[in-house]
Amino acid sequence: MFLNTVILVLQEILEAALLVSVLLGLSRLLTQNTKEGLQINMSWLPLAILTGLGGAWLYASVTPIVSEWFDYVGLEVLNASMQVAILFALAMFCFMFTDKNRNTSARMLSRLAPILMCIIVSLGVIREVSEIILYLNGVLGDPANMSPIVLGTLVAAGIGVSSGIVLYLIIISLPVLWSYRICLLLLALFAGNMASQATLLLTQADWLPYTVQLWDTSGVIPEFSVIGQLLYALVGYEANPSLLQAGLYLGSALLIAFSPLFLLAWKRNKQE
Repeated sequence: MFLNTVILVLQEILEAALLVSVLLGLSRLLTQNTKEGLQINMSWLPLAILTGLGGAWLYASVTPIVSEWFDYVGLEVLNASMQVAILFALAMFCFMFTDKNRNTSARMLSRLAPILMCIIVSLGVIREVSEIILYLNGVLGDPANMSPIVLGTLVAAGIGVSSGIVLYLIIISLPVLWSYRICLLLLALFAGNMASQATLLLTQADWLPYTVQLWDTSGVIPEFSVIGQLLYALVGYEANPSLLQAGLYLGSALLIAFSPLFLLAWKRNKQE
């Protein structure tokens, strides 16, 4: 029970923690190292966390009702919808930093960027933490599970939060240009991960067609191992993806990769 708890909770916390680290690092970089004078208020982070935690509790409390929607595939559809919303907000964030907007609308960008990052993190926290709440509600009914469950949750939370802190420290310790590049590369991979997860859920709900499985690497790196969970959080690792999953993963990652903010980080003459 202890190991199962560590793996499940770690899976949910890692993705949110690493996403927060990347967006927080990018907020700092955009504020401190841009010639246009962007000023991104960091207050978006506590607001996003509090909103996400409150939303997760509410979502978990109405899960029995939601599960009956759309002919009993409501959870799959709603979770996929949240992932699509995260992807949409992330695309808006990356595409609004055009040369024209950066030069003429720096104040607008400074206001809109925190809003979009708050939406991204809030939805991510709702999605991940609600799963933890549902799991804990299901297993803590047996008093014998209390100690291993609580200990496993604390261990997983410690690993997840520590991983996020380490990633943030690595990002801010690198040269500015490479910090930008790593943040945006991770955002592109995260976008692909969101598209892949949404595709899987909608396929399970029969809202999307089943397609052929491309490969199976579960014998090399199991999805529910610590390494598998870390890769899942960082790059959206799937041991046995379908053709549709892989295609939408690649398409969504390329969408971010060809955004103005992403391309800006690869300009050779960029000195920010």
